[in-house]
Amino acid sequence: MKKTLLFLLFNVVILTLGAQEIAVLKYKGGGDWYSNPTALPNLIKFCNKHINTKIDEKPRTVEVGNSDIFQYPLVYMTGHGNVFFSDDDAENLYNYLVSGGFLHIDDNYGMEPFITKELKKVFPNATLVELPANHPIFSNAFEFKNGLPKIHEHDGKRPQAFGIFYEGRLILLFTYESDLGDGWEDPEVHNDPEHVRQKALKMGANIVKYAFEN
Repeated sequence: MKKTLLFLLFNVVILTLGAQEIAVLKYKGGGDWYSNPTALPNLIKFCNKHINTKIDEKPRTVEVGNSDIFQYPLVYMTGHGNVFFSDDDAENLYNYLVSGGFLHIDDNYGMEPFITKELKKVFPNATLVELPANHPIFSNAFEFKNGLPKIHEHDGKRPQAFGIFYEGRLILLFTYESDLGDGWEDPEVHNDPEHVRQKALKMGANIVKYAFEN
């Protein structure tokens, strides 16, 4: 086990050194991890144009328990329904995050009760804490003075950004009641006004920039 962990830690240092790639997280439990298929490619195009990234416009898919996750400095997770992490999944995800990886979980509606339960397997002693509006992730590229923007309406709740920290570093971001991914999708999918889509894309660019630089 120690040799495996050292190997994975070595890989994350080497493979993410200067890397600028994003992967979609595939998880078990029956939830639609594949939802919003045009979202991430559109966000990547926006980032490559506006914050000078050089990300492959065709994001890869990586499974929670696969060591390939260590190749990506940022992994994006979304969906509407159930999520399940096996013990091996939880261990792999933990090692990835504490070794320098970053996970953005974007609740596409209905995901919250499942993901919060499964995150306890990954971080038994940590809790999701709400990020204040003055956190750098809301201003590092584009300014969001009020914090996470509201993109898609579901239950009339305010948008909230929660995080898990490790040794002072934000390693996991959970965006709730915002639905950024809907705003990243092609315009005709949700018919969101352009100014709403721009807010979503700009906030997404902030997340990408933060994940790559911290």
